[in-house]
Amino acid sequence: MNRLYSESGYLLMRNFLSDDEVLTLHNVVAEFHRLWQKANASYYAQTALNSAYLTNREYLNDKQRQVLFDFIGSEKVMSIVNKLIPIQPCFLNTQLFFNPVNTNQNNYWHRDPQYHLTIEQQKSAILSSEVIHFRLPLLDEPGIELVPGTHKRWDSTEELNVRLEQEGHKNNEPLSQGKVIKLDAGDLLIFSANMIHRGLYGLDRLAFDILFCQPDPSVIHFVSNDALPSAEALTSLEDSAAFDNTIKLKSI
Repeated sequence: MNRLYSESGYLLMRNFLSDDEVLTLHNVVAEFHRLWQKANASYYAQTALNSAYLTNREYLNDKQRQVLFDFIGSEKVMSIVNKLIPIQPCFLNTQLFFNPVNTNQNNYWHRDPQYHLTIEQQKSAILSSEVIHFRLPLLDEPGIELVPGTHKRWDSTEELNVRLEQEGHKNNEPLSQGKVIKLDAGDLLIFSANMIHRGLYGLDRLAFDILFCQPDPSVIHFVSNDALPSAEALTSLEDSAAFDNTIKLKSI
């Protein structure tokens, strides 16, 4: 597992979730999405394609939040997290990805760090900081397209021009090294946030992402305190280490 992820920057596990597990998560996530859409109607109708902080108190009650905490802190999930981030894995965030309302809205190639780091910082982050997406499609969807290996190397000229829309290029153009991975409900796609990738719109896209990271204070400061479980909520988790590590780092 570690070797495959290290080489390519992603892992695909088909049928990771049972039908019952998909249904349980879908019920909670769909309710979050319904309430989030209502509260963000204008943004949702114009350009939105994802939301975040599903474990916050804003939209879900404690029972619903506990469903998410129990899943994130399950042995099933954490056994994989502990292999990929063997030293102090930390919980970072949750996200939800869906189709934009505007069917003419294009997807786009990106690396997650480009939204808060300079070019030079992005180059450094590839070597020094690891954030990992655990993507769980709750409905069948077109999936994701990624460029294997780019979690460990900088962009080629083609990739940089497209990703940053330089030299007359657009960030939705095809890339010669892009690899499409179709996802079905219950699959698990693990991929590096540093990797060049883009979501593929279509079908009834509803993908629940859990983000984990190394114990890097510069990354942990992005974690919302409200997204973390209470001391009582932690007691029911099979493996609370990712939450414990984040809570400890945020208290320093």
